[in-house]
Formats: sequence, C-alpha cells, structure tokens
Amino acid sequence: MFPAPFRVVVDACALIPASLCDTLLRAAAAGYFQIYWSREILEETRRNLVSQLGLTDEKAAKRCMAMHKHFPEAMVIEYERYIDAMENDPKDRHVAAAALKAGAQVIVTSNVRDFKKLPEGVEAQIPDEFLCNLFELNRSRMVALVKAQAAALQQPRVTWEQLLGGLATVVPEFAAAVKAHAAHPAPQR
Repeated sequence: MFPAPFRVVVDACALIPASLCDTLLRAAAAGYFQIYWSREILEETRRNLVSQLGLTDEKAAKRCMAMHKHFPEAMVIEYERYIDAMENDPKDRHVAAAALKAGAQVIVTSNVRDFKKLPEGVEAQIPDEFLCNLFELNRSRMVALVKAQAAALQQPRVTWEQLLGGLATVVPEFAAAVKAHAAHPAPQR
C-alpha cells in the first residue's frame, strides 16, 4: 500500500465501535490517510472491547492483532520520551506523544476535551467531523467504500441500511451525508 501523506493517529475510543473502526480502517486502506496507533492505544482498545462491549479477551486480542497485521506500518514506537512534554489531559498524553512522533496532523478521538493543548500542527477531531471531511474529498468514492463495507459483512449479514443505522449512532452527520449522496448523487466540486 502506498502511504498517504496525511497522517492520523486514531485514539482507542474511535477503534471500539466495530462499524466505525471498520470504516476508518477501510478509508486508510483506500489511501485517504496514513493511520497510526501505539501499543498503548491498541492495549486500551483491547481492554475496552472487553469491559465496554463484553468481548472475550481472546476475541478482543484477535481483533487488535488483525488490525496490526493489516497495518504493520501504523505502529508508532519510541514516542515515550515525548509524553512528559505533552500538555493535554495526563491520561491521554501518550496519544499526543504518538501523534508528535508520527508527524500526524490529526488525532481522531471522541474525547476532544482531553486534547485541548496539542503540539503545533496537530488537531483533535471527533470521528464524525473527520469522516465528513474525508467524505468531502470524494463523495462518490466514500459512498462506494461504505457500500463495499456493507457487502463484506457476511457473518452475520449486514445490509446497507443496517450499516448506515449503526454508523448513525456514532457518526450521525457522516452517515446522513453518505445516505443522502447515495440516494441523489451530486456532482463533485
């Protein structure tokens, strides 16, 4: 995969909802952006998949290992020395440090309040804002990406409408924009 020049660290909270995580990973694989995370972020994801969603330790670990396997270049290492210099919420300084080390422009997180003070050139965006921004880059391509996502979900089978409904619970503006464009495609700007 050719790495995209736009670098993004995805926080654990955005990797937990399955439909959101899948959409973000598919957008990264399609070259919209270069995705990054750290071992700490993946471990937090694994723990929260168990504690918040009730996945078994085995299933949660398998999901995180699959993410690492498909995106080995996403792993940020040697960021720890920057943690103490970060000025955002102490519990999320490791995420900001990973973003600094990766040269990321954006941290995708549902907890933007924990990322008020970031290094220059890095901003926090909620997943809905981030995906809406990607949607605006190429609406038809993003609709095709979400349709392919729905078609790939076979066990259990998830329809396009069901996927959009699931996405609407976590990224409502993005889901509405995709649905509207799929129903009435507007010309690209």
